[in-house]
Amino acid sequence: MADEGRLERLSAMLRRRGVVLPAFDIYGGVSGLIDYGPVGAAIRRRLTQKWVDHWLSHGDIVEIDSPTITPESVLVASGHVGEFNDLMTECKACGSVFRADHLVEHLHPNADSLNSDEIDKLLDTGIECPSCSETAWTPAQPMNLMFSTTIGAMSTGRTAYMRPETAQGMFMLYPALYRHFRQKLPFGAIQTGKGYRNEISPRQGMIRLREFNMAELEYFIDPENPPIADLNRRTEIVHLVPDPDGPHAGETRMGFGAALSAGIVRHPTVAWFLARTWDFLVEVGINPEKIRFRQHASTEMAHYAEDCWDCEIHGEHGWIECVGIANRTCHDLESHEIHSNAKALRAWRQFAEPRSQTLDRLAPNGAVIGPTFRGDASAVVAALEALTDLPDSLPFELEIADGVSVTIEEGMVERRIETVNVSGEWYTPHVIEPAFGIDRIIWHVLDHAYEEAEKEGEAYTFLRLSEGISSVDCVVLPLFDKEGMPELAREITSAVNSLPHARAELDSSKSIGRRYARADEIGIPWALTVDHTSLEDGSVTIRRRDDQLQVRGFVDEILSRLSNGTIQELF
Repeated sequence: MADEGRLERLSAMLRRRGVVLPAFDIYGGVSGLIDYGPVGAAIRRRLTQKWVDHWLSHGDIVEIDSPTITPESVLVASGHVGEFNDLMTECKACGSVFRADHLVEHLHPNADSLNSDEIDKLLDTGIECPSCSETAWTPAQPMNLMFSTTIGAMSTGRTAYMRPETAQGMFMLYPALYRHFRQKLPFGAIQTGKGYRNEISPRQGMIRLREFNMAELEYFIDPENPPIADLNRRTEIVHLVPDPDGPHAGETRMGFGAALSAGIVRHPTVAWFLARTWDFLVEVGINPEKIRFRQHASTEMAHYAEDCWDCEIHGEHGWIECVGIANRTCHDLESHEIHSNAKALRAWRQFAEPRSQTLDRLAPNGAVIGPTFRGDASAVVAALEALTDLPDSLPFELEIADGVSVTIEEGMVERRIETVNVSGEWYTPHVIEPAFGIDRIIWHVLDHAYEEAEKEGEAYTFLRLSEGISSVDCVVLPLFDKEGMPELAREITSAVNSLPHARAELDSSKSIGRRYARADEIGIPWALTVDHTSLEDGSVTIRRRDDQLQVRGFVDEILSRLSNGTIQELF
């Protein structure tokens, strides 16, 4: 059972200390929009950079950046215009609008997988309106979650949407990625940035937002030769919730390698990404006992996925999906190839030995096609050579461009059956996608790090954040605001900030005890106190946040250890 008092105290501290605050607060705020204050923005930036570094370290993954505004045609092809919906319902008494599955989620384990008729039946069981407590509802109906906009002015404008995910931008860049990796799979691309979803009824603070921070990886593989990692060397036992409709239904605990061997995880590359997701979450401070991987049932699977797992984290709001790891197969690339008529969304697979192949094709007669079609002749020849489903008879209609067809008559082509040796073939890569909700992960990092205690008769709170996640690495504190201590403290702060991967801030306001408490509350792991001895020999007191233990050290050594991450060894 969640401790509502703890949740309120944590949320109040985050607002007070400039971590996370309601957006546009002086105008009453907007549901589903938040601000990261000075402390929170630094935490978000550092956590996001850790995510980027985590994946770039693999060597076959690169970072890209694509626009947040997406033309409608792209999202028609991806299925978002037709499929990216939630069911909404309206209270007949007060007019309040709600996401329908949220109203009945206590009655069904996967309410978001229900269709409108199923949800309507549950609403009719006496579900009360959260606003007015009445029980009369309109029939549930789909609402598309994308924010629409227009590219261009007035009548020349094109319909577009604010992107609901970063994935489509990476699919658009597949040809450039294929060239970058010298036509060799597997390879991947990562992208971080804003996503937008017009949520019907945002709730739970950072958990469900209308504008949010995403971090996604699209990993392109040959489906006949997928990357396989040796997961049996890993020792962690993880919490798994397999497909409730499958042969392995029921919660279990086992290793990633064992889950793959047992057929619970259906794809070796998906299993590898589950393990690497676990690594990242634990590295940034998520309690491993509060992580589980839940496999989607077939009824809740995304329209593009063959297998999908949610990595859920437990906190003040219960189990919350924070990462989705999906086997998107070749859905996206094939769909974009069809809708755009592009032929650059494939990869070449070289055979170990040449293979004999019988080809049934229509050979174009250039002497007739050239004079007949003139400027379109090359497009006609290309379309004929690309035909895989040959017509039974002539004449027939041949599409040479989107919405443009020509008639192919007798004498323009000759049907030929040829046997040739081929050295390879073109195929459409499959895609494995881990998609991370950065805001949800940050919330759980803060939730898991937040601790309350009593110190000298007063309530004492602090964030036990992992190193490299806190807004700064150390706070520099002059014991007194006089006698040259502030000047030396500023020099040390400047020296720390000149390091490539370390940050410090200076605090000289109020008593030293109050300043320690302020630093602990926002999770700063180290405090460097400048005192009279510092002025004599250049040493400072180093205080560790987690146990308040203090030792002395010389500034040069501290700078070196902050730079290489070994400051802990001084204790």
